[in-house]
Amino acid sequence: MNEPVSVFRALHHNRPPGDPLLLPGPWDAASARAFADAGFPALATPSAGVAASLGHEDGHTPAAEMFAAVARIVRAVSVPVSADIESGYGLTPAELVERLLETGAVGCNLEDSADGILLDPQRHADRLAEVRSAAGGRLFVNARVDTYIRGVPAGTDVVAETIARARLYAAAGADCVYPITAPADDLPRLAAAVPVPLNANGTPDGPSDARRLGELGAARITFGPLLQRRAAAAVRDLAERLRGR
Repeated sequence: MNEPVSVFRALHHNRPPGDPLLLPGPWDAASARAFADAGFPALATPSAGVAASLGHEDGHTPAAEMFAAVARIVRAVSVPVSADIESGYGLTPAELVERLLETGAVGCNLEDSADGILLDPQRHADRLAEVRSAAGGRLFVNARVDTYIRGVPAGTDVVAETIARARLYAAAGADCVYPITAPADDLPRLAAAVPVPLNANGTPDGPSDARRLGELGAARITFGPLLQRRAAAAVRDLAERLRGR
């Protein structure tokens, strides 16, 4: 039970309403240390934030660079780290699991869209099952559901479609589901219908937002690239002040 992945998995369960697991998203070793030193029990890298730190556009980071960045973050802290690996970089499930475990990460995000298009949900569920089988319990799999950001066919109930996908992914072995950018008002319906913890998007503006999302059904809160963008804005402000502007 003291293995990092077991510790990380346990953090998602039996949480009181209003007390979701907050997972800041480090983009490099220094930011990871800052979040760990602040007392957060685990971290979750954002692919967009890591991409920006490496000089890439979101979705265009070479796999080798992403895995190397995750490994540096993992080495920098003593708390469990989960990695956002987009849609898996075209790797087979076995290769993907091997690369992740080499970084020391205890979990991953896998999204159900590629090149801006939603994937077939059953095929994605089958891939998640293969990842889970290859991992053998060594990785916490967070299945990202992209219905809200990619759109669904006209006349389709986006909540119903999200629930259908989330249930498929949970049945395939996903430990958590992440309907990215789902409105707060949809969270109660989603949380009630899905048998695994629900990941929601938070804002870095204080604990009241996280409490509200927790009360609505979120067990886990992540922030995507928002923290890296706030840090980058602070650096730009510092640069302007150094230039006397």
